[in-house]
Amino acid sequence: QVQLVESGGGLVQAGGSLRLSCAASGSRFSIGSMAWYHQAPGKQRELVAGITSSGRTNYADSVKGRFTISRDNAKNTVYLQMSSLKVEDTGVYYCNAVNWGYLYWGQGTQVTVSS
Repeated sequence: QVQLVESGGGLVQAGGSLRLSCAASGSRFSIGSMAWYHQAPGKQRELVAGITSSGRTNYADSVKGRFTISRDNAKNTVYLQMSSLKVEDTGVYYCNAVNWGYLYWGQGTQVTVSS
């Protein structure tokens, strides 16, 4: 059983930066890939960035060069460093993780980018 808790969301101005964290807790850990998703108001949830257990990453085209995903396996935590934020980045950010083949989701953290 794994619980994921996101933190770091908030209100920022366009052009600013924010770092999101997602910490996993529970028992029987064997965390594989982890990822961040974004759900803008009125839109479907979309992949922002993913990272494998070995550190390989992939990004949505809309965030390449602006966002960076990283992980600290010792802390069972994944991060999303967001820079040059745009108004369209506004929405709820969710992390997920695979543990022993089962996909877990966090509750999300709200990011609001103002103009």
